[in-house]
Amino acid sequence: MVEELNVAVIGGGYAGMAAAATLAEQGIPVTVFESARQLGGRARGVEYNGVQLDNGQHLLLGCYRETLRLIELVGGEREQDFLCLPLQLDLHGHFSLRAPRLPAPLHLLVALLSATGLTLAERLKAARFMLVLRGMDFRLPQDMTVSELLARHHQDSNLTQKLWEPLTIAALNTPIAIASAQVLLNVLRDALNRQRADSDMLLPKLDFTALFPQRAARYVRQRGGHVLTSCGVESLEMLDDAVRITTRRGQMTFSHVICAAPPVVASRLLQPIPELADSVRLMDGLQHQPIYTLYLQYPPSVRLPHAMIGLHQRVSQWLFDKGLIAGQHGLIASVISAEGLHQELSQDELANRVIAELSAEFGIVERPQWYKVIAEKRATFACTSDLARPDQRTALPQLLLAGDYTAGDYPATLEGAVLSGLRCAERLMQLS
Repeated sequence: MVEELNVAVIGGGYAGMAAAATLAEQGIPVTVFESARQLGGRARGVEYNGVQLDNGQHLLLGCYRETLRLIELVGGEREQDFLCLPLQLDLHGHFSLRAPRLPAPLHLLVALLSATGLTLAERLKAARFMLVLRGMDFRLPQDMTVSELLARHHQDSNLTQKLWEPLTIAALNTPIAIASAQVLLNVLRDALNRQRADSDMLLPKLDFTALFPQRAARYVRQRGGHVLTSCGVESLEMLDDAVRITTRRGQMTFSHVICAAPPVVASRLLQPIPELADSVRLMDGLQHQPIYTLYLQYPPSVRLPHAMIGLHQRVSQWLFDKGLIAGQHGLIASVISAEGLHQELSQDELANRVIAELSAEFGIVERPQWYKVIAEKRATFACTSDLARPDQRTALPQLLLAGDYTAGDYPATLEGAVLSGLRCAERLMQLS
């Protein structure tokens, strides 16, 4: 048993702040080190032209129980913080699936059988596929790519292009030719197979820094902890029973460290420590996928048919009407996930392509007053089949790893990040 815990958390994103808030709740001293000026990591608020944006347009699902619980723990309220939509997938003019308010998984089967844009045979194939997966408890004997899984279960190209491929890219941010089928099934299991509300789509009305990390920082400070921004960790020194951290503000010593930095940053920080070679090797073996978010500020009268709507075989994959979601009228976010030809376009070329698509699809003749492209070129790890991911535990008991890239059932999602932080905190709480 450790007589007195004093924990450092490196990184103020969702993983790090989940760990910090959980430790603070138990009265364990915690200090968060964040190199940036604001919290949130890869899910953070940004300001442009006096308008509050996010570095990427994320959403939560009803099955993200731990993320939602922690948001409420630190002062959030689900009804006020989110626009809640029942499961609906619309590819404008080509495909529509809407789940009725029935118990799971009946709501999904009814949605599949009544979907528009698919033939009856395709709808039956999709429903049969989900029943087979449920009978397998969503577990594969061995992992394979999503493409291989769909081929084995006779999901034809039209069905794949309109349903399974958009779902996979939205959930895993990885092309179906290399994406892990087992991780996709984990998401389908939790979102579609348990309770109907698990499949609800939750669109935040406030930016992602304000939604959780900022509130968590206040929660930590109110309980005697510290959250230091613009204070990156430069090096770690492992002592016999402690860890010494060096920042530009000086040195501090802690009983334990939770490293919740992105894998590229964590690898650089931990590489000098020989005992952590295996963890570093797994970090360095990760590949990454981009997410491009294009914000377009149109006149306030411009709006989309739905708060969230997809496009079929366009550059834009998903569109979000921030006026319907957050009262930011005329602001539209276009999200393009995973690798693709759009990466070869300049920002002006990309913006003009999206503007043309909005005009063609919805008859929007006005030009945007401004636009902003946010390209996160290493937004997530590539969630490929049979991927080896580092465990939260390392060879050194004083040091733990948190982040959506660490071992777990989920891809690079907010819930995956939060769960990793919780596991680290819970492990340390067992020592107190």
